[in-house]
Amino acid sequence: MVADIADIKDTVHAFEAAAVMRLLPARPRLLALGEPTHGEDTLLDLRNELFRQLVEQEGYRTIAIESDCMTGLVVDDYVTSGTGTLDEVMEHGFSHPDLGLGTSAANRELVRWAREYNDGRPASERLRFAGFDGPLEITHAASPRQALTALHAYLSARVDAGLLPCTADTLDRLLGDDGRWTDPAVMMNPSQSVGQSAEAGELRLLADDLVALLDAQAPHLVTATSRDDLDRARLYGRTAAGLLRYHHWMADASPARMTRLVGLRDQMMADNLLAVAERGPALVHAHNSHLQRDKSSMRMWDLPPVEWWSAGAIVSARLGEAYAFVATALGTIRHRGVDAPSPDTVEGLLYALPEDRCVIDAQRLATALGDTRPAPRVSTWFGYAALDPAHLADSDGIVFVKDIPRS
Repeated sequence: MVADIADIKDTVHAFEAAAVMRLLPARPRLLALGEPTHGEDTLLDLRNELFRQLVEQEGYRTIAIESDCMTGLVVDDYVTSGTGTLDEVMEHGFSHPDLGLGTSAANRELVRWAREYNDGRPASERLRFAGFDGPLEITHAASPRQALTALHAYLSARVDAGLLPCTADTLDRLLGDDGRWTDPAVMMNPSQSVGQSAEAGELRLLADDLVALLDAQAPHLVTATSRDDLDRARLYGRTAAGLLRYHHWMADASPARMTRLVGLRDQMMADNLLAVAERGPALVHAHNSHLQRDKSSMRMWDLPPVEWWSAGAIVSARLGEAYAFVATALGTIRHRGVDAPSPDTVEGLLYALPEDRCVIDAQRLATALGDTRPAPRVSTWFGYAALDPAHLADSDGIVFVKDIPRS
């Protein structure tokens, strides 16, 4: 081993927002907190705690999580204005049901606390919620109908009808049955996709024209409605265009298909994060692989590994020091078969620390470890991704959690 506890003691800090902020060269507009696995409320509780501190101490007002950007509007409406009930929001405001986002006690507490915080506050001080993932599940992609028709409806109510590239009936005819778009067979069989049909091609052109019209009419629209309404319409536009692009490549049968699809997903994520950054500092939470600056990779099913540039890498290239990334690493998830890490790994070195949770100065840790890095930890469970020792210096910090109990 190239280092021991004595070598790294100066890199260890208490888990708190102030400690994280001291690691950063500047106050970021997007502070990204990654997680190495999904579905563990212990990690989401840490996220909630960090967000509360950022709100109270640093003036952060938005949290963005790895959930559907369209369904996230349901949560934002509840958090900002009390629309609906908490039960309804948890049922309809989160995607990825296989990950239990809507049934998570920690997510429920986040939404409840944000709504309580906002009660009675002026709009300028209210907390906001954003999903920044596309409407994409592991088995399928959503129909572009919701986003495309919402954009058309927004424009048709506010601009001269003669400027619109089509009618709502035309969109409905071209979209057809939504089941054609969401068929799970498409993920493994490109020939079942409608993404490269003549209708889909026409829809891509119409989506482009609608987005261009939205941009051209922005000076009128921002006064005719509101900045929030215009921002929401822009979300509709980039989601519709992104979904149509994604469906187009779902119909591709080339060897690059999966690499292109995972890259397109993170491009949609990046576009949403850049929009979030425009309205002020935000905490972003997602898997490490979507937020890291270095190239991401994963293996899906029995296919060869795919590599792509993550949303974090794309946003970092745009924002520079206004983007910060803090990875989360952990010791054990015993209920998943992930036992204590080997002492010759980064996680093993951190596991020997007395702290149950702490913030690590990643840059100083990389220096302490020297040129000869520890061996990568081999995950015994597919749902957990260990740190890559070669990329320690690419993160601004590490949150280490010793043990993850069953949620």
